[in-house]
Amino acid sequence: MKRYAFIDAQNTASTTQRMCGFVIDWAKLCALLKDKKRWNCDRIYLYSGIEIGDTTTAEGFAALDHDHGCVVRTKTIMAYKNPDKTIPYKCPNCNTDGVKVIDMGYRKKSNCDVELTIDAMELMNRNTDLMIFTADGDFECLMRKALNKGATVKIVSHPKRYVNKAGQIQTRFSKRLRELVADHPESVAIIDIARWKELIKKDIDAL
Repeated sequence: MKRYAFIDAQNTASTTQRMCGFVIDWAKLCALLKDKKRWNCDRIYLYSGIEIGDTTTAEGFAALDHDHGCVVRTKTIMAYKNPDKTIPYKCPNCNTDGVKVIDMGYRKKSNCDVELTIDAMELMNRNTDLMIFTADGDFECLMRKALNKGATVKIVSHPKRYVNKAGQIQTRFSKRLRELVADHPESVAIIDIARWKELIKKDIDAL
């Protein structure tokens, strides 16, 4: 059986930083996935956005390709204007009605979902095991397609839920992915990336 890893880098990095408290060293992760005594992946794909002028990240990803045989697919991170919010208000001085326009700022985005999906679909069959690094429910359809092709799926992320001080449940792991695992417990597994922390975290001195 062939094993392939597909890493949604931005989603995975955000999950480990916000939920698990560490920064991923991508070279260490690639080495772990390539290790024949551990995961023995035949090929690793990594998808990420890079901001214009960020030569450090670009050089780091190039090294993954050159030194670790990782297929790296990148896109330029773009800034998108969030829609402004208009709210009604009453003037405290003259008591007349009016509206305020609140600037909601910008968001940065670089969507590599299509590239990941195409690569995975080209490789999936009944002799493949797909390791998909994401918590994003948008990949549920891809995973179901893989199962229909006879492949097995491992979702690598952090599925735990936490209750914050306000009593709200916090998680980054999609409900759709939880339902997928519940529907196919024999073919889909969740791997908690927090358990790999000591193996893949970036050294503090390197930050």
